[in-house]
Amino acid sequence: MPAEHPERTALDTLDARPAPIALDEYAARRERLMAELPENAAVIVPGAGLKTRNRDSEYAFRQDSDFHYLCGFPEPDALLVLLPGREAGEAVLFCQEKDPLKEAWTGIRIGPEGAVRDYGVDEAFDNAERSRLNDLLDGRRSLYLPLADASAMALAENVRQSLSARARRGAIAPEHFGDVSAVLHELRLTKSEGELALMRHACRISAAAHRRAMRMSRPGRFEYQLQAEIEHEFVWHGARAPAYGTIVGGGANACVLHYVENAAELADDTLVLIDAGAEYALYAGDITRTFPVNGRFTAAQRALYDVVLAAEERAVAAVAPGVTLDAIHQGVVRDLTAGLIELGLLEGELDANIDSQAYRRFYLHSTSHWLGLDVHDVGSYRVDGEPRALEPGMVVTVEPGLYVPDADDIPAAYRGIGIRIEDDVVVTAEGFEVLTGDVPKRADEIEALMRGDDV
Repeated sequence: MPAEHPERTALDTLDARPAPIALDEYAARRERLMAELPENAAVIVPGAGLKTRNRDSEYAFRQDSDFHYLCGFPEPDALLVLLPGREAGEAVLFCQEKDPLKEAWTGIRIGPEGAVRDYGVDEAFDNAERSRLNDLLDGRRSLYLPLADASAMALAENVRQSLSARARRGAIAPEHFGDVSAVLHELRLTKSEGELALMRHACRISAAAHRRAMRMSRPGRFEYQLQAEIEHEFVWHGARAPAYGTIVGGGANACVLHYVENAAELADDTLVLIDAGAEYALYAGDITRTFPVNGRFTAAQRALYDVVLAAEERAVAAVAPGVTLDAIHQGVVRDLTAGLIELGLLEGELDANIDSQAYRRFYLHSTSHWLGLDVHDVGSYRVDGEPRALEPGMVVTVEPGLYVPDADDIPAAYRGIGIRIEDDVVVTAEGFEVLTGDVPKRADEIEALMRGDDV
């Protein structure tokens, strides 16, 4: 059996951290966004606020992804205003004021001067000075903001009403509210080299965590103990939080796609599915691996596992510019359906099973989603009603799975088995780059790692 606390390998020592996003890249993002707007428009994008967990405790703060993408400012309750063509500066930030008493309790605040100095905005003011918004937005015919954000809408409406009330004195209120998300999310879809460096690091951390969980798995341990091993590795390497709720599903719990309890005991001769990714510098990793709790696949487990693995490997190899996620998914459906027929879990001809969607009893979800600042990242999957062609710089997941019900018409050896295998893949000019290859996925390699071999 492997050591209780295995020594960290070269893979696990992730000390070489990538550079943060440069200020000139944030500025270029703002310029690209403003270039997409109509003449005489402005943008307001609010940052995230603190959220109460219970009584005097807050949830750990996590900045809004859109706001972060445009300026990288890390504090809560900030507001970014973009004013194309303004001579005094196009990027204006409102943020928490410097307050020595509050800072004694909760830490040093950046303040307006620090925002200009360290985050590259042109001007910054205390939140108490948000009445300046009326003057800043006077004369702007269109105001772009996240329309789904109720607080941003209330702020924009207040500005419009205030400026309308001053119309006799020459003020001009915005006539149109537009959704900045539609434009901004298209920009976020294609990643820069700086972003890819951060995502590679998030994926390396995620891979090290999955390897650790494989080595620490034992019958009789609990799902939450593997969760603890995973998240320990995240934090140890500077990823202060998971990119999403860690899923550890042993046995039939793996058939629950978004299983979150992580409370059951891990039984001998069963599989455990772990879907977990680190968030590093707000960028997400997203890996799923399924492996035997005791380190050895049964014959039935391996047969089903190899069907999913073959589909996943072919789908990864299909990633390339010009290919669509829909085409990749259809290939996975065909591979999985053929495997189910071969194993006796479906009967009849391949095309008939696909046409009738009989496979959906075992495969309920799509194969891929965008990945970036959000684990289910932004960007349209269709353009003009047609599946979107992949382009270099896009990052996608590839994650086929099979989830076998515990039903009387299923051969007993397969009942209650859930398997998903997921990798993160960058579209390159030549084809693809797998970001998550540091964690094994072939059955022999998984068993070797769990024995303690150097894999």
